[in-house]
Amino acid sequence: MNKAKIAWITDTTASLSKEFIEQHHIHVIPLHVVINDKFYKETIDISEQEFYERMQNEEGKFQSSQPSINDFVELYTKLKGEYDCGIAIHASSLLTGTYQSSVMASGMEDFNLFAIDSQTGSYPLSFLIKKGIELVEQGLDAGEVADQLNALRKHTRLYLVPSNLDQLHKSGRVSGGQKILASLFNIKPILAIEEGAAKIKDKVRTEKKAFLLLVNKLKEDLETKTVRKVAIVHANDLKKAAELEKVVNEAFPNIETEILMLIPVAGVHTGVGTLGLSWVCE
Repeated sequence: MNKAKIAWITDTTASLSKEFIEQHHIHVIPLHVVINDKFYKETIDISEQEFYERMQNEEGKFQSSQPSINDFVELYTKLKGEYDCGIAIHASSLLTGTYQSSVMASGMEDFNLFAIDSQTGSYPLSFLIKKGIELVEQGLDAGEVADQLNALRKHTRLYLVPSNLDQLHKSGRVSGGQKILASLFNIKPILAIEEGAAKIKDKVRTEKKAFLLLVNKLKEDLETKTVRKVAIVHANDLKKAAELEKVVNEAFPNIETEILMLIPVAGVHTGVGTLGLSWVCE
């Protein structure tokens, strides 16, 4: 029996390198960032670094927007003639409507799609894609791969520490009063992406305590699970990211680390200078 030809589809929240995308022929649909009502395709019209530099230096409105359904319709029209089916893994459906548009477009084009709502973004989303490709190479069919990836979602971790509450306030995530209190007392909220939503898990007084809390979250998982790699994510603050990486390396010398730029779609809410830690339990 011939092996089914499977297409891989994702979006720009996946933090995949250009080399990996090209090597595995992954079809990536860009989300948009919107600066003062002007739309830019993420990673195509504007890089992550450019976005954060503009956010830091320009006044105005910084927002994000999901891809148009037509982007998916065009893609699935093309893929239908080249592949037997597709596996699409998208950013959390509670944070963007990208997953819903992808599913709707595949139905409109009658393209056989196994769609996965990753319930996350950034490093964990890239992990799920890489794991899925491995499973296909091991001989699993698309349905089996989708089942395994859906089961893995609850083992993904993504914690973010905004450097201040300006963007969270602008995007309506915190009130003006909370923002003033936080700046007066130098309080840093710890956000977690859990079950697809962003939740404030904790509040600490200093950056040092924030780093310690993130490392302790990792330590808790390591008591019962295996973690091979940890990603340090940052919104254009490489110096602070390197400091956090050093803390992780000293605490867990056997775990591989990687520094990644935080996806602008998240940075729109958390702001320039956000730091985070992410991993997947295996």
